[in-house]
Amino acid sequence: MLNSIRLKQLLIGVMLIIGAGNSLYAQTGVGTKPPKGAELYMDGSRKMLDEKWIYWEGPRFSAKPPIKWTVVKDPVDAGTVINCNDPASAGGLYGSADIVTKKQFRDFRAHVEFFITKKGGNSGVYLQNRYEIQVLDGDTTSHGMAAVINESKSPYYAYNGIGKWNSYDILFRAARFKDGKLVEKPLVTLYFNGKKVHSNHAISQVWGGPNSGIDGGNEGGKGITDRPGGLKLQSEGHDVLYRNIWIKEEDLKKADTNF
Repeated sequence: MLNSIRLKQLLIGVMLIIGAGNSLYAQTGVGTKPPKGAELYMDGSRKMLDEKWIYWEGPRFSAKPPIKWTVVKDPVDAGTVINCNDPASAGGLYGSADIVTKKQFRDFRAHVEFFITKKGGNSGVYLQNRYEIQVLDGDTTSHGMAAVINESKSPYYAYNGIGKWNSYDILFRAARFKDGKLVEKPLVTLYFNGKKVHSNHAISQVWGGPNSGIDGGNEGGKGITDRPGGLKLQSEGHDVLYRNIWIKEEDLKKADTNF
């Protein structure tokens, strides 16, 4: 017969195998470090900002390189972070000074940490430079904080609030096409500050018009095309800070982003 210690070891081993199979043990939340195979895209330094990001030159683009987002002290922890308040976006002109990763993606796992400094702080995280996960203090609607914009309710209950770091952990599967036609909608699962708030959410379209990102002006946002896109951060004239952004490329064969 197995002794109790050996039995416990076997049970733990089985649980870890099950967990590895369905990613139940994936780390999420503020401070989550890049896993093996992931690449860090924002460490709070000017060097990384310039090396890995560019302005998105959409129809409303009016900023002038180099990127005018600024390096500031982390208000909570040691080190520096990036402030998205670009002079060109004053007055809420999204699309005028947004930044996007130079590298483009199809399926990916991403981690983003943000800090809202003032009431009503507004920005946004765009998957493939198309689909916005909203960053907006004070809004609990489908256009509000952590909503898959205009397509889901805001899980505002998971928000840490102004003056605290917040995190998005994202697993995204790009739209699938056959013979040039859309056959599977893009899917996203989102953890907000370690709480699962959206699971296998199918995204219907790009919202916000041509100034919002790729395909925004294509058939009213419904004309999604089969091309990769970068992770984009929005500048809307607000002091919203970012740090610890990393991305891991994936190849999700099945239409499933649950983790």
